[in-house]
Amino acid sequence: MTLELDHVGIGEEPGAALPVVSAVAAPGHPGVVAVETEQAPVLASLVAGGRMQPDTGRLLLDGHEDAAAVRRAFALVDTPGVAEPFPVMTVKQIVREELAFAAQRPSRDHVDTVLEELGLRHYADTPVQRVPTAVRVRLLVELALLRDGVTGLVVTAPERHGGAVEEWFAVLRDVARRGVTVVLVTSKAAAATVETLLDTVDTTGTIQTTETEGPDDAALSDGTEPGLPSGPSVTAESATVPTEATP
Repeated sequence: MTLELDHVGIGEEPGAALPVVSAVAAPGHPGVVAVETEQAPVLASLVAGGRMQPDTGRLLLDGHEDAAAVRRAFALVDTPGVAEPFPVMTVKQIVREELAFAAQRPSRDHVDTVLEELGLRHYADTPVQRVPTAVRVRLLVELALLRDGVTGLVVTAPERHGGAVEEWFAVLRDVARRGVTVVLVTSKAAAATVETLLDTVDTTGTIQTTETEGPDDAALSDGTEPGLPSGPSVTAESATVPTEATP
């Protein structure tokens, strides 16, 4: 499943809400969209996830315009105001709440099982705002993938939580290697670090890079460099997380 943002944008230059960007993401090859300002990452994520129609350009799923199919296949992850947990919620509370929302038993044993399978039990009572960014990304991504029919992710601005880009991007590479289509919406600074990481990848790997319309923007794709060691994946019977606010 390949997702392409083909010269998508919102508003008119100068000062467009979302300057024109392009990116391609496929299983094993994350697509990276570099944008700036407070609003642009959210808008880019909504467009990439099929939740908002761009003013210009096209969103293509396997070469076809089908926003409904994109919405079914792609979950928005940690998108501000749309799909982010309250910062004071503990990891355990997040799992419990999402189990209940998914009509699964939010029992203590069930929550413990989910945390154990994710390798995050020692973070159970930690507010999500205090866990390392790579752990936050892994938690939300793994839970999002348990939603029925979800085979793609749009992850929004992990850099806003701090931490090393190398660590949380390694989580996304790890997920992409499992056949998930990943779109990362991030800042230009973080994207530049990602580009540096890609430059150090073994040349036997395959790397795809695309560029935005601005000279300082970059949309990158990768999935070949070994990443952060992965915790066990949760089974579909264990948990399901809705990562988006209900309209």
